[in-house]
Amino acid sequence: MNQATIIGAGLAGSEAAWQLAKRGIPVKLYEMRPHKLTPAHHTGDFAELVCSNSLKGSGLDNAAGLLKEEMRRLESLIIAAADQHAIPAGGALAVDREYFAHEVSERLTAHPGIQIIREEVQAIPRDGLVVVASGPLTSDALAADIAQLTGEDTLAFYDAAAPIVTLESIDQDKAFWASRYDKGDADYLNCPLTKEEYERFHTELAQAEVAEVQGFEQGNVFEGCMPIEVMAARGPQTLAFGPLKPVGLSDPRTGVRPYAVVQLRKENREGTLFNLVGFQTHLKWGEQQRVFRLIPGLERAEFVRYGVMHRNTFLNAPKVLKADFSLKQNPWLFFAGQITGVEGYVESAASGLMVGINAWCTLEGLKTLVFPPETALGALARHLEGSPSQDFQPMNMNFGLLPSLEERIRNKREKNRQVSERALAALAAFMARERL
Repeated sequence: MNQATIIGAGLAGSEAAWQLAKRGIPVKLYEMRPHKLTPAHHTGDFAELVCSNSLKGSGLDNAAGLLKEEMRRLESLIIAAADQHAIPAGGALAVDREYFAHEVSERLTAHPGIQIIREEVQAIPRDGLVVVASGPLTSDALAADIAQLTGEDTLAFYDAAAPIVTLESIDQDKAFWASRYDKGDADYLNCPLTKEEYERFHTELAQAEVAEVQGFEQGNVFEGCMPIEVMAARGPQTLAFGPLKPVGLSDPRTGVRPYAVVQLRKENREGTLFNLVGFQTHLKWGEQQRVFRLIPGLERAEFVRYGVMHRNTFLNAPKVLKADFSLKQNPWLFFAGQITGVEGYVESAASGLMVGINAWCTLEGLKTLVFPPETALGALARHLEGSPSQDFQPMNMNFGLLPSLEERIRNKREKNRQVSERALAALAAFMARERL
């Protein structure tokens, strides 16, 4: 029978249910709230926004704005509800959270093809088509079943992510390419520090202001990965003998080994994004920018993601998921939302949209779809499948995930606008070709 089971009615699950139901597929949508709440939710409404943050920027010079516009053109339920209940917020799409969640809940509840079941799912059904959209605070029982199904080493329970910067914002006149002891290819970009530069950096890092840890984020967050600021506070040489150790590295321009060195590693296949190796951190975002820009070569670094450390259940997507969001070992089992490794409200809803379309394709016996790499939707999905990172971490949508323009444009806003125009043209052609 052509029917889909969806676990979780957050932004991703709600969007997936809508995309399936409007294409004539009966949906069973499970949601454990309000009978069982997470530490971050307060109501039983679908698509509840946990905090008062907006759904980020709206303009096409903003990556989140491009993603929303692509979703809008694909008749996204989440974006339609957000547009209907938008409140003034400058260049951002902010919503009245209560009206927004009510709108999504009412439209899903009223749809004749969607059956709402208010109960906790503790194990994934082993037959039929299933979409798991259980979110970053997946219940313990379901998380255990997911780990058993995908492999114990594929599921993380907290984010311990280092900041990510764009390659073009790194001053490569100060940095150099090398691997320790010249082993393998020169895959790392190294920012060397003198003794004076290191001491200044260490002092500022050890004194920087950290973000407040919420109650539900305590527990084992820091046990597996020590924040770099905690390491710095243990002594002036801790970093120099830890993540900043210069052993096996010499600056090829001088032949001299630096006093300390910050290594950056590719975060995406195209090599446009780099993460600061060993820099997992709980500093406030403004402090991260201030302190990390003291590193030679990163004075003008553009941060596409700041370091974070909090409770967040997510899969090692490159290991277990395909770019259509199905499990590599089971094409009838899809994952959507933050559990896939996308980060953010809009990104979660976008994954739900793509999953809904691909679940429909699977049920209809059609080939699943991966959006073009020039689109925000395609770039987000392809990163999950193709990230070469040895320590995969969740990612927000950003222009660094998209292919570079052939022409180099110095004006950032104009460059982003042209990237967005190219994306929307590619989306239009794709939708016409695939009859979406």
